[in-house]
Amino acid sequence: MGINISILPKNPGVYIMRSKFGEVLYVGKAKNIAARVAQYFHTGNLESRGWKLPSLLPLIARIDYIVAASERDALILEDRLIKKYQPFFNTMGKDDKSYPFIKVTDEDFPRTLVTRKKTKDGIYYGPFPHAGDIKNLLRFLWRSGYAQLRPCKWNFDRSKPLEEKKIKNCVYFHTGQCPAPCAGKISYKDYRGVVRRFENFGEGKIGKIKREIKTAMRFASAKMQYEKAAQLRDFLGGLEYMGERIIVSEYRDEKIVRAIEASEKVERLAVVLGLKKVPRHIETFDTSGLYGRAAVGSMVCYIDGKKNHAHYRKFKIKSALPGTGNDDFLMIEEIVERRLTALKKTSEPRPDLMVIDGGKGQLSMAQRAAEKAGVKMNFISLAKREEEIFTPDKSESIRLPIGDPALSLLMEMRDEVHRFGITYHRHLRDKQTLS
Repeated sequence: MGINISILPKNPGVYIMRSKFGEVLYVGKAKNIAARVAQYFHTGNLESRGWKLPSLLPLIARIDYIVAASERDALILEDRLIKKYQPFFNTMGKDDKSYPFIKVTDEDFPRTLVTRKKTKDGIYYGPFPHAGDIKNLLRFLWRSGYAQLRPCKWNFDRSKPLEEKKIKNCVYFHTGQCPAPCAGKISYKDYRGVVRRFENFGEGKIGKIKREIKTAMRFASAKMQYEKAAQLRDFLGGLEYMGERIIVSEYRDEKIVRAIEASEKVERLAVVLGLKKVPRHIETFDTSGLYGRAAVGSMVCYIDGKKNHAHYRKFKIKSALPGTGNDDFLMIEEIVERRLTALKKTSEPRPDLMVIDGGKGQLSMAQRAAEKAGVKMNFISLAKREEEIFTPDKSESIRLPIGDPALSLLMEMRDEVHRFGITYHRHLRDKQTLS
């Protein structure tokens, strides 16, 4: 089998196993994609996994993946992909099971429910993969008094009060564990304030709440109220869990397709270059100028084969250039050295690969810049004329056919950094003309 599983990322996400015809055979989720997929190919697992694993392995021709923001994110994306593709080997995921939501009922005095069905009534938060954690969190919100909505199942409103007999028989009312809007212990206006507090909590506006809980936890510990401090700690953990963003909920079918295609491109690039892992974080460099005038450098960043505009960088060239034109080699050396030097001074993650627009000469200057900056870095360059890929360890270039996923990604990044640099160059040139 020609699948190189060692290059897969060690991040949470989903993996999609396909046949040689592109058919989705199996979808799985993992906290560590590389480690999880590797388990499938350990010979010791063949006898312990029943019929499924020995039947699945010979059919796998390709493994795609989508990196997720968290393990929770991966859980929900896995569920969505299984329902979309109905893979034969996902026998456990073909039912109608769905992840639970928290529902705030649409009543004068709302309650909270944990439900797996979303209808048009009420307000819903979620979904959340673990119902038990959510129930514990709701229970603590109620017991702590922070967002104490009524726990009973009685149906009543302002126009139709609850029968007095039912109120007298209510354990929550007699033990003081409920705000008891049914008995008038809290006004409609004040109860709506509690509801708004819960809604703010459910919408993730929990920064202030977390600060309050941390202060209370320190105070309880100082007073040696360790049981209360532990309870607050558990509540804080629940807040972190509930506040976690579900980025996957924003995925649409076409976005999933693009993410899979992007993962295929970076996987292919790792194979072509002989890298030990997928280059998830790639930065591409180019220079622009006109006879040395308004000379600039540009850098674009791709994460998992997709643009990451937040990490784009622009450089005004500071080096003394010849009066008759630019010096591409000198400019490349400058901007790469400046970028690497800046990275050393911050906690910003270093890229897995840097791509230089140019040939062997520009690649050599980028390597020299890394030596001057004291940083080890993987470099390649892409020469536009023949779309040749140059690497530091080979005298001959790598030539890939047009349409190859790895070459398509490199060309896209090269064109993007060129566009970004030209735009900046023209901006500076126009400013000089007007001044």
